[in-house]
Amino acid sequence: METETVLAEMDKAVEMYHRLVLVVAPSGAGKTAVLQSVAKKRAVPCTNVNLELSKRMLDLTTKQRAIHAAEVLREVVENADGDTAVLDNVEILFDRSLHLDPLRVLKELARQQIVVASWNGRIDDRGLTYGDPDHPEYRLYPTSEIDFLHVTTEGEQG
Repeated sequence: METETVLAEMDKAVEMYHRLVLVVAPSGAGKTAVLQSVAKKRAVPCTNVNLELSKRMLDLTTKQRAIHAAEVLREVVENADGDTAVLDNVEILFDRSLHLDPLRVLKELARQQIVVASWNGRIDDRGLTYGDPDHPEYRLYPTSEIDFLHVTTEGEQG
């Protein structure tokens, strides 16, 4: 997975309704290094979503977190410099207590600006997966919901 491939997909995303580019690979495959390189080349920050949301929602109750999580993430993205948001460590979006649809949240963010985000999973003929089927946060999005660009470790692009 190369930085240049992600940058090329970002250039294509400008013309799309959802300006979302997912960097899809299993945990430990090098997504963070690629995202940091992309952020550096585009002179934008690489946001650790887990850290930022955790800090901003620390004083909220579990119920309040579920109500405000998407809004807090939107504020984080809107406060980032430039017309591009690079998001890493997005696992918190899958926390079942937040009651979020992570892909929908990312797509909504990507209507206003280019969003490049890491995704721990795979894309295959069934669709986009997050995690393993026996994991409580497992998700499977059918191919009909893949209306965004992606880069995978296998070198496939969409």
